[in-house]
Amino acid sequence: MVGYPFRTEPTTGDGGRASNAVTAAGGSVTADRGDKQSATTLEDAASKLALSTDDYAAKARGAGWTEKTAFDYDQYNRTGGDSHNWAGSAKKYEWKDEYGDVGPEVPELEQLLFGGEFQMRKGAHFENLDIKVTVEGPKEIVPIRQFDDAGLHPVILRNVELCGYDDVTPIQSYAIPAILKGHDLVAIAETGSGKTAAYMIPTLSRLMGKAKKLCAPKPNTSDPMYNPRRDRVKAEPLVVIVVPTRELAMQIFDEARRMCYRSMLRPVAAYGGRPMGDTCDDLQAGCDILIATPGRLCGLMDKPHVLTMSRVKFTIIDEADEMLNQDWDEELKKIMAGGDSNEDADHQYLMFSATFPKGARKMAREYMSPDFYRIRVGGRAGQAHKNIRQEILHVDGDRKKEAVYDLLMASKPGRTLIFCNAKPAVDLMDDFLYNRGLPTTSIHSDRSQLEREDALRCFRTGKCPILIATGLSARGWDIKGIEHVIQVDLPSTMYGGIHEYTHVGLATSFYNDRNEDLAQDLVNLLIESQCEVPDFLAHLKPEEGAKIDFDDDSDEEGEAEAGAAGSGGEEDTGGVATSAAADGGAVAAASGWGADTEGAGEGGFTADAGFHPAPAIAAW
Repeated sequence: MVGYPFRTEPTTGDGGRASNAVTAAGGSVTADRGDKQSATTLEDAASKLALSTDDYAAKARGAGWTEKTAFDYDQYNRTGGDSHNWAGSAKKYEWKDEYGDVGPEVPELEQLLFGGEFQMRKGAHFENLDIKVTVEGPKEIVPIRQFDDAGLHPVILRNVELCGYDDVTPIQSYAIPAILKGHDLVAIAETGSGKTAAYMIPTLSRLMGKAKKLCAPKPNTSDPMYNPRRDRVKAEPLVVIVVPTRELAMQIFDEARRMCYRSMLRPVAAYGGRPMGDTCDDLQAGCDILIATPGRLCGLMDKPHVLTMSRVKFTIIDEADEMLNQDWDEELKKIMAGGDSNEDADHQYLMFSATFPKGARKMAREYMSPDFYRIRVGGRAGQAHKNIRQEILHVDGDRKKEAVYDLLMASKPGRTLIFCNAKPAVDLMDDFLYNRGLPTTSIHSDRSQLEREDALRCFRTGKCPILIATGLSARGWDIKGIEHVIQVDLPSTMYGGIHEYTHVGLATSFYNDRNEDLAQDLVNLLIESQCEVPDFLAHLKPEEGAKIDFDDDSDEEGEAEAGAAGSGGEEDTGGVATSAAADGGAVAAASGWGADTEGAGEGGFTADAGFHPAPAIAAW
């Protein structure tokens, strides 16, 4: 993958510090690199290196990385650095009153929504996934094998086809029918497993046939006489999707724009960094599907003239474990309670996550119906999959930047995601690689929102194929064509520890003596994913045949707080779950998750089901 368009040029700001900016061709500034050394200092430093700055740039070109071109600072100064190209302002299908139940096609918009070559079509690397699916709930779920089998509304089914979703993923196979039948749901599956479509498709399909009855009045935004100030309405969403990061909100908003195509359902994204005035204008043009970060949503809930939650039919919490780790407890309680209170009996709560720790389980039991379903794809929640090729290198802290550079020069050029634990480390790595001629950009919470959006946009399109980020900012991203993940800093035990350490494809991680507290967990993950344990960690390998202790609480079952002990099993064990094929399945009692499954006589169901795709589809 070579020849990415790329523009960059250092400029001098206040105090003689240079600010390097990366951008898409003809676009706005992608990432302001913050405080820099002066140009003179950089030149002095470069002159002491074995290679000059130009030599390093030539070496990068020779390795296949893209050539830099000068950034148009005249244009940048004319716009004041603000392109107003907010991801949340992206075009969506706007409904007109004269439409019937289904709107007409808009070829230009359809090409924009579905024709992009960088759009994710389906999760990658499914061929080696552990496809064990554990299902718990009051009755057996009959999984779907093809989208045609799900009974979806024709508009949603057509949008699924336009998205290129040919195959049903394991989580979609079970979650879609459960949601279509009106059940509350907890779904546990890894990033890239199709979770967003698993809740977006059935949720919107259920609303489509009743949209005219359920939707709040909206102005005709296509009317030439439309005035945002005069014609604004109060936003009354039917679906609220809560996510932990701004970037994930933008990603899910893109999915909602595609799934809402040719329907009267209007999606809106609300996230920090985007001007509140712009967000309010968007909401007050009508909102049926609201995708929001917790802080911004709670702020809007305090503006009853802008937003009311009284019509909400679906509350969806995505990446629930991540939000609880970030101490969003109070905000989530406010959101789950409904703000100005929705008393609808048919309100559904859906919770999707990669792991499911105690805090999330407590929330599920508090707000969900007693007969909610739990679906888990894979073996241990949060496990490392066999499709991940993990390579562990021993690298001392002062050699990490050089080691990353050497890896990049030795690898085939392609989209590369580099993780650092701290924002200053991201900046330093970005500067180091940039000044050696590599096409980098970076993202973390101290960047302005426009810079973050431009950086991610250029990385998705390959115009800036190397992105340095903090691990927290990248949670839940689903980006096409990432070929290499480099973990410069292993996750701190204070912030999720080794449970943050799972990536699809090739992942190279740096280890040194400061990571000794993670060593055993790291070895366990390497063994689980059938990757080689390096010699310097070989002494931590468990004895052959010994059970690996992962020391996490992400899927403890039968705990006393669940209140389900003795619900039908012997000796207060909470019942016995047995393995079964997807078309069979044993009936058993619940195992501590709060679902009202009182044993075989009451219709309770727990089964470990193998995922068997339709005959025409290759096995996962």
